[in-house]
Amino acid sequence: MKRSADTSLFSTFLKYVLFNVTGMVGLSCYILADTLFIARGLGPDGLTALNLAIPVYSFIHGTGLMAGMGGATRYSIQKAAGSNAAARRTFTTAVITALVLSSAFVLAAVLGDRALTSLLGAGGSVFEMTRIYLKIILLFAPAFMLNNVVLCFVRNDGSPNLSMAAMLAGSFSNIILDYVFIFPLGMGIFGAVIATSLAPVISLAVLSLHLLSSRSGLQFERPAHIVRSSAGLLSLGLSSFIAEAASGIVMITFNFIILSLKGNLGVAAYGIIANLSLVVTSIYTGTAQGSQPLLSEAHGAGRQDSIRRVYTYAVTLALGFSVMIYGLLALLRNPVISLFNQNKDTALAAMAGQGILLYFTAFLFVGVNIISAIFFSCVEQARLSFTLAMMRGLVLLLPLVILMSRLFGMTGVWLSFPATELLTCAAAVIFVRRYWKKQRT
Repeated sequence: MKRSADTSLFSTFLKYVLFNVTGMVGLSCYILADTLFIARGLGPDGLTALNLAIPVYSFIHGTGLMAGMGGATRYSIQKAAGSNAAARRTFTTAVITALVLSSAFVLAAVLGDRALTSLLGAGGSVFEMTRIYLKIILLFAPAFMLNNVVLCFVRNDGSPNLSMAAMLAGSFSNIILDYVFIFPLGMGIFGAVIATSLAPVISLAVLSLHLLSSRSGLQFERPAHIVRSSAGLLSLGLSSFIAEAASGIVMITFNFIILSLKGNLGVAAYGIIANLSLVVTSIYTGTAQGSQPLLSEAHGAGRQDSIRRVYTYAVTLALGFSVMIYGLLALLRNPVISLFNQNKDTALAAMAGQGILLYFTAFLFVGVNIISAIFFSCVEQARLSFTLAMMRGLVLLLPLVILMSRLFGMTGVWLSFPATELLTCAAAVIFVRRYWKKQRT
């Protein structure tokens, strides 16, 4: 009987993770498609403009995930405990919270796009391209954030396959529209950002199939104590926000440091690596988010053995991904770089090639760190989740990249990321062991 239960849990885990990893990889292609088409259509200046503007997307995405992941975690716990009315109120609160928070980004687009473009370091020939990309992304913040929220809730409401389909529909439409807008229509950077911004709208249209179905548990119900409820779900999703927002802060910091060391060519090389990194990270994020409904449900029902097994499955899978991904990138780095190096710039290729070999060693540890942070949110240990997210996002990485870049130049820039993830992974292992020890006593 136990073997049957284990097999059933593992099969369910694989289903949720497979759907979510596939969807997240597709979602990450939003920016990768922009990178590829902009590099080919607009050259190094376009690639530099994209890399300067894209950190703002991390803040939008992170804020949406904070409301979505925090709300969906609480939703699953409440559903497992039989509190269906409370679960519906949580869904309503998450949607309202996302829309309210998104208004700040829209306001920034209307009133501060030029100031923000200058603040990000854009100047000269890349200023206007950066400003256009930035403004449109900010104006579409409500769509991006609402899409994140609904994706999380639909997945937790028993439809991981539809969540995957929605993410893929948005991503594939972005790739097709990117090509059409940039090349046949000649719309340049404006076409690229419009293609990206329409993707969450298309994704939401697919997700509406679940919202309108008779088996959906996602109905609106007037929330009680909305400010307190909103603060509670945001605290559970805080680690997701920190991971994404810190990614934006780190990109801004890397851009400034690399500009001072290698100029626009260095930023273009980092743009290739950063966007490849987004795709690879999405695999671990997909594994973590695919595990989240099972972890939250097991926690709500008090099944500690199931929590342990799901966490073990997720970490083991992530480590397997890490070895495979690094091996493939090490072997295929030159063909991959050439996709973004339309002008066959040898200096750009050499810099990006060295960066891939050094920077991507971090992914031996990234999966464990992302999964552990989500794990602690699911078992309502928000403080430990927050600590891990802060360590890998700000507390360690920013000081290390500044120090190591001064000591070792570009080599130090590339190695600061693996050093951060290694130290965070050591902390994650300690935290998890202490948690399991506490559960046994």
